[in-house]
Amino acid sequence: MSRKRTELHTERLATTDQAGHRITVFPEDVKGPWRTYRNYVYWFLILIYFTLPWIYFQGKQIIKLDIVNREFIFFGTTFYSHDAPLIFFIFIIFVFVFGLITAQWGRVWCGWACPQTVFIDAVYRKIEVLIEGKARARRALERAPWTLDKLFKKTLKWSMYLIVSLHLSHTFLGYFVGTRELFMISLNPPAEHMTAFISMLVVTFIILFDFGWFREQFCIIACPYGRMQSVMMDENSLVVGYDVKRGEPRRNVAADRASEGDCIDCLHCVKVCPTGIDIRRGTQLECIACTNCIDACDEIMVKVSRPKGLIRYDSLAEMEGKKRKIWRVRPVLYGIAVIVAISGFGYGLYARNQLKVQFIRAGHTPFQEIKRKGEEIEIVNRYNVSVYYNGEENLKLFFKTEKNFLPERMRIVTRSVPHIIEKGRKQKISIFFRFKKNILTNGRYPIKVNILSGENLETAKFLRQEEVGLVGPF
Repeated sequence: MSRKRTELHTERLATTDQAGHRITVFPEDVKGPWRTYRNYVYWFLILIYFTLPWIYFQGKQIIKLDIVNREFIFFGTTFYSHDAPLIFFIFIIFVFVFGLITAQWGRVWCGWACPQTVFIDAVYRKIEVLIEGKARARRALERAPWTLDKLFKKTLKWSMYLIVSLHLSHTFLGYFVGTRELFMISLNPPAEHMTAFISMLVVTFIILFDFGWFREQFCIIACPYGRMQSVMMDENSLVVGYDVKRGEPRRNVAADRASEGDCIDCLHCVKVCPTGIDIRRGTQLECIACTNCIDACDEIMVKVSRPKGLIRYDSLAEMEGKKRKIWRVRPVLYGIAVIVAISGFGYGLYARNQLKVQFIRAGHTPFQEIKRKGEEIEIVNRYNVSVYYNGEENLKLFFKTEKNFLPERMRIVTRSVPHIIEKGRKQKISIFFRFKKNILTNGRYPIKVNILSGENLETAKFLRQEEVGLVGPF
């Protein structure tokens, strides 16, 4: 490891050379309590990722984002495209939760829960170590000329990457297509399901490219959260930081031993960093708070008989000898925003009716008069009924007046009976109210219409009641 990496310009990335070309990072393995805790979190999240789409509740996949049919299932509740405000609330909740977590605990998501970090660190890098060896061996292999041995190792590594990427992409598509449906699709020739097949290939390529080659470059130059985190944090936010007061001046051959700090300039913290930074340069956007450098530094401190914590997970305020303020304006505002967003989402769920019906008067005139030879004048009112249903199965609807009018006095006329209402779809039904003029009072008559559901009108179940105003001549 070249010591020039500790002498870079403050605006120079450690993963690029002076010409801007990429310097591939080969982080060394590290052992310690933080590494152990993180492994538990990694494998717990991987287990959730692979098992969640196979869990079914009430006959439905527990999480399914069916974009084609515009149905989104979350833990037994089905949302449709018309439920966009509720989906918006879910998005807002996630945004403010991330803001609260970042304001209090820093970039802990990146190093502990981000799929990029989880799969690279727990799966892809393990494959790399298994085939190519530890960091020094991998670095030497990368710089070595192409030989049969290098070709064999590279081919084997990328073949295993491809197998893992295929498995990840199929599971990913299972959240959108459905795991059972995807399993049946995979048994058929690709030509029968070209859209799903092409989607699988695209997702596989993205995963293979990102997790296998692009890696830390995504965190450094492409991840939007990495750019936003700095505006969410302050000196009281927890970060992985280097205690300058305790560590400086670093051990130097020409320096006085009595004035040296605890840092012996071993560069072990730099060697284990997955993004290639030197944490001693201060808090940096490239740091993903993976805590590798904490375990690495603590190991060295034990060997040189110095106390642990030269690099630690702490706030900048505490490292400067101040008391950390937990209750601050920024996290409090984020917390309030989270509560408001959750409350709005909860109210939206509570107010979300299974059946929404709205009667809207149709036509250019409020009523029409129909005169048949030898019969009394009949008045016709036309309404367009907007129906939106959020249930689990289709409905068969009937419309019936509250009062039992004689057919010759009042009739409801529609094109088809019953009306088939598809779940999650907004539909319009044209309804004609035909009645005799003598039921009107001053040209008006309010009537209540019962909405029922069932196989036939006699056994139909009452759902709700709507009031409709009938009009006619004075």
